[in-house]
Amino acid sequence: MDPLGDPILRTRFALPMRPATFLRRQRLLHHLDQGLRTPLTMVNGAAGAGKTLLVADWAAGLAHPVAWLTVEAEDRRPGVFWAYVLHALRASGAPVTDEVGCPVDAVRVDRRLLAALAAELNSAHRPTTVVLDEFDRETAPEVAEQLEFVLHHAGQGLHLVLVTRTEPMLPLHRYRAAGELTEIRGAELAFTPDEAVTLLELHGLRLPVEAARALVDRTRGWAAGLRLCALAARQTSDPETYLKEFEAGRSTVADFLLAEVLKRQPEQTQDVLLRVSVLERFCPELVNALTGRTDAEPILARLHRANAFVEDLGHSWYRLHPLFGEILRAHLRVRSPGLEPELHRRAAQWLRRSGSLPETLAHGAAAGDWEFTADALVDDLAIGELFTGLRCADLDRLFSGMGPEVHSAATDVVRAARDLSGRDLDHGLAHLHHAEERLASGAPATARLSCTLLEALAARLTGSPGQAEQAAETAEELQREVPAHLLDKHPELTALLLTHLGSTRLWAGHFEDARRALSAATASPGGASTVFLREDSLGHLALIDYLTGWPGRAEKKAAAALAETERHSLPRPSGSGIERLVLAAVAVERNELGRAQTLLDEVAALHSPPQDPVTAAVRAIVTARLLLARGDTRAAVDAANPAVSAAVTSPWAESHEALVASAAELAAGHPEEAAELLRAVPDDEPTCAVEAARLHLATGRPDAAIDLLDGVHSESRPGPAVDVRAALVRAQVAEQAGDAVTASRLVAHALVDARRERLRRPFLETGPWIRPLLAMAPLQQLARGWLTPAAPSSGDGPQSRTGPSPLVVVEGLSEREREVLRRLAQPMSTQEIAADLFVSVNTVKTHLKSVYRKLAVNRRNDAVRRARDLRLL
Repeated sequence: MDPLGDPILRTRFALPMRPATFLRRQRLLHHLDQGLRTPLTMVNGAAGAGKTLLVADWAAGLAHPVAWLTVEAEDRRPGVFWAYVLHALRASGAPVTDEVGCPVDAVRVDRRLLAALAAELNSAHRPTTVVLDEFDRETAPEVAEQLEFVLHHAGQGLHLVLVTRTEPMLPLHRYRAAGELTEIRGAELAFTPDEAVTLLELHGLRLPVEAARALVDRTRGWAAGLRLCALAARQTSDPETYLKEFEAGRSTVADFLLAEVLKRQPEQTQDVLLRVSVLERFCPELVNALTGRTDAEPILARLHRANAFVEDLGHSWYRLHPLFGEILRAHLRVRSPGLEPELHRRAAQWLRRSGSLPETLAHGAAAGDWEFTADALVDDLAIGELFTGLRCADLDRLFSGMGPEVHSAATDVVRAARDLSGRDLDHGLAHLHHAEERLASGAPATARLSCTLLEALAARLTGSPGQAEQAAETAEELQREVPAHLLDKHPELTALLLTHLGSTRLWAGHFEDARRALSAATASPGGASTVFLREDSLGHLALIDYLTGWPGRAEKKAAAALAETERHSLPRPSGSGIERLVLAAVAVERNELGRAQTLLDEVAALHSPPQDPVTAAVRAIVTARLLLARGDTRAAVDAANPAVSAAVTSPWAESHEALVASAAELAAGHPEEAAELLRAVPDDEPTCAVEAARLHLATGRPDAAIDLLDGVHSESRPGPAVDVRAALVRAQVAEQAGDAVTASRLVAHALVDARRERLRRPFLETGPWIRPLLAMAPLQQLARGWLTPAAPSSGDGPQSRTGPSPLVVVEGLSEREREVLRRLAQPMSTQEIAADLFVSVNTVKTHLKSVYRKLAVNRRNDAVRRARDLRLL
């Protein structure tokens, strides 16, 4: 009998049975084994964390008996508690004699009994292990004090294991400081994804590790949640889908948590839990704002100590276990219909005052208060975050629920930003116009500056340099009216303005002005918040280098642009890919056509919306030059005309389009048409001028070619790509005039400059006249290994044949040119080839001229031999 005269319930001494689906976790058993070296072990976790079964499994595997006691509420009376402890000890065979005695009073215990018990345990030849399960039910301070007395005086004779949901009222800090406490808490009790896979297999379910990882993330590895989900999934036809998509509020998990956690709390605490379920995180002041209370701080602290699925984030901030939060939200909608939007509204208002913009926006949107939410975004000067690549997708989704019935200046600004970020110019400009009308008088500077940013973006997208300059001037004035802390908080705004301004200046051909703005953008502070803008600006700077004849510099800047996001470990954006386009353009110059195509394919895979004129024009030009290098002249002409819509024509874009078309016409055997197209090319851009000079020379106009070269201004500092092409044009003019010495000197100059930059295309475009020069010893040495094959090693024997070394690279042949070449090798006459291909003899001759030019030969036999050397046949 216990001190109350009731029978002793022996079921409280029995180890709990482990179900057939129980998973033994060796890492936790090992930790419990290590705990035998300390007098006290505490296994502390929430309801359903798997504490009891873990300790029962461990106890069953020990070599010596364990005294097990499941604590109940009646044990709050010290006499009852110790009566059960003594019975548990004796039932396990522990060395506790009758001399210790047994409590006779339910509400008190004689100190001599406790001392006698401690003494007998201390004198035993082996320590006794006592497990007190569900110790959180024991709330009597005197019982905790008595237990600590026995534990202390039993010395090495007692190892106590407490299984509890709450922190016991023992002086744990002393045990921790002395290294005499072993702790297993909720984080360690949580299942890992691999353990979850094994647990589900015990329930007859097979789940990939990634799917298990998602389930573990949702349940935080909570043992009961995983088991209940597994049992429910077994009853469905598609367990994997169920485990991925189950409704937390309508599940056995919900029943468990509502019964074991929520309904165990006082009514007022239940109301607090239900209201905070709408929050991702919360602090006492925010909870008070939602509940109208003033005592949230002790309530939250108590819930956390009680392992009531309230997690402490530090600095007085908490969050709910995610699954518990889902269940509470579903219960809130049933218990208090219509309250949820009001709670979101209160949270948004409190968070806006506290300066937490992302959470303010999220709760404002959840409340459906779009004017408040848009105002918060614009007032904070955060409109630029819709374009930075970090939060733009989240913000776009957040405002996607804003209906057309909402009208205010701020909502129109947000609509304009969303449309322009998706390159929907018509709707974006319309919304921007409406916003500016509503902001006409007395509007906050933050709203007007936000509109100015959108004006600059619209100018960039429409190719309007004048509009961009005006927006930049207005922005500079408005920034003086905006609080400095907002500008410091949002460095992306200034970076965006500079990037848009630089892009429009580049489009207009004002390269140096563009370089200044873009360089300032690349120096923007802000780390990750401006990383995509620095990448974009570096890509534009790389383009300027390419357009002015500096491919090496262009490559370095483009590579640096790509490295920006990698340096910050950020995902790749779905941007314009201008840096890849520049790298592709450089690859074409080096005749690395496969690499160029790969880079163009990567740009196409970005799935970006329609681009601004700069990007669209560059993409078209690079694609056209690649097609031209491969011999597909018709496709090159078509690709060079992208039908870019812009308010102002770009001089360099128009010139490059004309140059590609002219080169294509020349390759097709139409010199007059090629010459006509060259009239549209201005002579003030060195890159375009030297390329036009080459084409003039190819169409039989050497004087026009030299005049163009003489007109290139030295102060424009053209790059090596310009110098190489200019030297080759002058060399060809000298060679045609019979001045071999000058021609050789100029080719040598071109080879030296080209070798540093690995520029091969300029030599491939020259035609067969250069081959005899490259066979001369000095020039042969300069070309060997990068433009022509390297010299054979001493063990390779003599060269198979003499004569000019073939270029190691060759212009790509079109498919029709390859067909002509294959028939040429059979051999077939020109008439036979025409009949076999169902084309005219003149068409075959045109193709033959192109083949001879690309292979740098003058006769059909040489063409066949050259093609075989290059393995084209």
